[in-house]
Amino acid sequence: MMRLIAVGRMKDRVERDLFQRYAERLTPRLDMVEVAEGRGAAAEIKRREGRALLAALPDRAFVIAMDEGGRAHASLDFARHVERWLGLSRPVCFLIGGAEGLDGPVLARADDTLSLGPMTWPHMLVRGLLAEQLYRARAIASGHPYHRAGRPA
Repeated sequence: MMRLIAVGRMKDRVERDLFQRYAERLTPRLDMVEVAEGRGAAAEIKRREGRALLAALPDRAFVIAMDEGGRAHASLDFARHVERWLGLSRPVCFLIGGAEGLDGPVLARADDTLSLGPMTWPHMLVRGLLAEQLYRARAIASGHPYHRAGRPA
């Protein structure tokens, strides 16, 4: 089982369609759980959103926090990590925070951290990017030609 737990509701149809295009093609499927955005001062928002993210985790979850300070992987390396995570026989859950980022207890609970690179991405777009990268990783692992290694000549 793979699950994406994210702060905020996706309202834009284009962003939702991008996520669904890849999430529905994945095996195991990538399900999404959305938690409410926090209100108040920045620290209070992070705390509330962090509590909601942690409360949405299933028992025994293997948690990967999406964080700018996380590790960025090349596609082949990421594919190896995904296969290892799925081989743990635990629910694999990716956490995406809100605009204020992830609270300390969320990062402390994470078994791993992942970055999509040094650029800042809109939180709603990260959902689709992550789904595509998971689809690519699973395609690499299965030998499917979706991923084209190397650069064109």
